[in-house]
Amino acid sequence: MTTATGRHSDRRISPVFLGIVAVAAVTGWATWTGFAEQPGVAVFLFVTAAWIVSLCLHEYAHARTALHSGDISIGAKGYLTLNPLKYTHALLSIVLPVLFVIMGGIGLPGGAVFIERSRIRGRWKHSLISAAGPLTNVLFAVVCTAPFWLDALDGVPADFQFALAFLALLQVTAALLNFLPIPGLDGYGVIEPWLSYKIRRQVEPYAPFGLLFVFAILWIPEVNNQFFDAIDALLRALDIDEIRTYCGQNLYRFWTETDQYCSIGQ
Repeated sequence: MTTATGRHSDRRISPVFLGIVAVAAVTGWATWTGFAEQPGVAVFLFVTAAWIVSLCLHEYAHARTALHSGDISIGAKGYLTLNPLKYTHALLSIVLPVLFVIMGGIGLPGGAVFIERSRIRGRWKHSLISAAGPLTNVLFAVVCTAPFWLDALDGVPADFQFALAFLALLQVTAALLNFLPIPGLDGYGVIEPWLSYKIRRQVEPYAPFGLLFVFAILWIPEVNNQFFDAIDALLRALDIDEIRTYCGQNLYRFWTETDQYCSIGQ
């Protein structure tokens, strides 16, 4: 029997998540004030912590939408606590996306929460559950880019601008990649309920390899260049230029040779 106290604990925000938010807040402050002797270290910690926060919110959005769509088992799995350690595939949901950011500066979509789809009725509900995650990345991107397209950068330190620009790049790439209609990604989950049973059965065996397929495709130089050209065009439309995203990534990867232009700001 599930008690009211049990239901409350299932939805209590995890201290792990609050700790990550605290790291993002403190290192964001350090980036803003220039408190750290090595600005790249502060930018690295700020962007990484904020990226993990967005990953937690992404998975939370899936879980919360599933709960309201009929899967009442979500709470007992711990997904509503925002604890990244509760995810079905913590390696895919958190570790690999962070590693890809560190290695290549790309917001690769992560793994999943386990949703009991048999409890949910209605194709629109299934589609909305899949869309909820990447829509969270879209919202996060809007927040990160708002100071740029609102022309509200007066008094904002250059390093903080660079960090926000790079974080926005990660959110935009995550949203676009997640919305690709490839088995295993959220984009396919959006259209899957509307496909015939025969097609779904034929595609199902390939779902575990969707993320690997995306990774392999992005290793092709021509595809990679076109993809990032599209990302840059979208960011420019939001008044974020390539210099800011470049400097943000440059500061983030502080262990590499730092561009002197970025170290002194604009």
